[in-house]
This record gives sequence, C-alpha cells and structure tokens, in this order.
Amino acid sequence: MLRTLLATLILGIALFLVKHFGGDTLLHPYIWYILIFFLGLSFLGHRLMEIGLRNNREKFVTFYISSIVARIILCLVFIAFFLYQGLSNSFLFIINFFALYLFYTCFEIYGLYCNLRRD
Repeated sequence: MLRTLLATLILGIALFLVKHFGGDTLLHPYIWYILIFFLGLSFLGHRLMEIGLRNNREKFVTFYISSIVARIILCLVFIAFFLYQGLSNSFLFIINFFALYLFYTCFEIYGLYCNLRRD
C-alpha cells in the first residue's frame, strides 16, 4: 500500500504542476475527486488482496476477480453519478477518468507481478 500512496502523491504533484502551469484545458476541475476515488479503490483492492493471500493463497484468485468486478462496478457508479449531476465538460471528465484508470490498473498489474515473481 505504501507504493500506491507514493505513486498517488507523485501523480498528485504532477497534476498540480500541470494545472498550475496552464494545463487547465487538459484537466477537468473534478480531477482531484477522481484521484481520491482511485486512491480509495486501490485501498479496497489492497485489502481484498491481503485477505486473498491469507490461508496459503487458496482463495487468491477469487478475491482478485472480486476486486476487479468491484472496481468496474464502482467506476461505473462513479461516472454515472457525476454525469447525472450534469458536468460542464463531460468528455474531458471521461478522458481524465480513464487516463487515471489506466495508470492505476498498470500500477496494480506491476505490483501484482512483482509480488508473484518474488514468491
């Protein structure tokens, strides 16, 4: 989880710098909500992986698949909530959302690969 927090901090600093130096056309005003949402999803996935890795990894695949399904459902609910509220620039919101989704998914795969390779 420490790697996820560090990656989120670095990503947050990068987003702040882009926004500060005139990247307002690239980032939606709700980018911070999206970032906090993905940090929460990463925490949830991390907790499910810890539970799955207990008991001699008997239920690891089940918990991993359940974390993927939970992530997809929560992402759809998150997007639907903000679209229902009426966004000013919904296309930019969706582009920013899926860019962060891709970042966190790649980061999760990398972390999983490192953990499984070590064992």
